[in-house]
Amino acid sequence: MSATKHAFPAESWPGKTVAEPREAGPKPQIVTEWPVPQRTLSLRVVPLLRSSLPRQFVRVPTHAVGVHPEHRQYPRAKLKLPLRLSAVGGVPEEHPITLVMRNISSTGIYFLSPKHVEIGTRIMLEVVLVSKPMGMGSVVMTTLARVCRIEAAAMPGWHGLAACFDDVQFDHDDDMPSRFLKP
Repeated sequence: MSATKHAFPAESWPGKTVAEPREAGPKPQIVTEWPVPQRTLSLRVVPLLRSSLPRQFVRVPTHAVGVHPEHRQYPRAKLKLPLRLSAVGGVPEEHPITLVMRNISSTGIYFLSPKHVEIGTRIMLEVVLVSKPMGMGSVVMTTLARVCRIEAAAMPGWHGLAACFDDVQFDHDDDMPSRFLKP
């Protein structure tokens, strides 16, 4: 290791020469009690959950976590899964479009749609719960539901639809692998 630039030259105080003797400093004081500084705390306590927001799950299956109780009877899972609006009012859609849901619970779903649907209209939805490549293991929920609430969305021409499930069916396409089939 090098010792370069580790020592600093001592400079005298302005107006004093090095040859003058230094004055003795004040005598040390013995402190019997430490003074307590009077100051306000800068730490703020903020609740983790705000009562204005409903209980929601973010990207977590609802059966895997426990949460603080709330006023809703059924908790919402805040998931963005693809869904297809395949029929409105009992009339099948000619070209069903794929939409994205905002949240889901065991009794209903909320999603955005460019199509205006009246309250009380029966709709048929297909929600892709699990999507696997090559279709092996995908799970699709097909449901008949009633529109129970309509809200204006932030995007012009789009509507937020809340629907309550009437009938739910699950379809999965995991066939039995051939190695497990009896010859």
